Amino acid sequence: MTEWKRICCAVDFSEPARVAMETAAGLAKSAGATLALVHAYAVPAPVGDFLVTPKDLGQLASAEAERTIKRWQEEAERRCGAPVKVAVVAGDPAEEVIRFARSEAADLVVVGTHGRTGLERLVLGSMAERVVREAPCPVLVARPAADRGD
Repeated sequence: MTEWKRICCAVDFSEPARVAMETAAGLAKSAGATLALVHAYAVPAPVGDFLVTPKDLGQLASAEAERTIKRWQEEAERRCGAPVKVAVVAGDPAEEVIRFARSEAADLVVVGTHGRTGLERLVLGSMAERVVREAPCPVLVARPAADRGD
């Protein structure tokens, strides 16, 4: 069995991401592994005339993400009983999660999924699917109980 020493968990602050964080924290605790939470957000693109620049929008998104990830970090630390590293990065979420996992030499990446299928997945894309295909290590996809049919 593979030993997990460095677990990376992608969080977008949704319910599926909460399930992923809880799962990752539990695994980190039981394996004695370190846990890192990463939030990647797409930089807002300008549409029409705005009073703020895309740079300003990006800074606002980053500031809000930093505040939110601190709350998630505290909860993850309570759950796994150890310090949790956090990172907030701008860019394509799947690409940034993969890049972060590589830079951290992660043994496992945990992601949540919204469970979209068909046309909805085709139109909206699937960050989890891309991470599964391109991550440098195994990926665990966590789903909320409602999505599993529990």
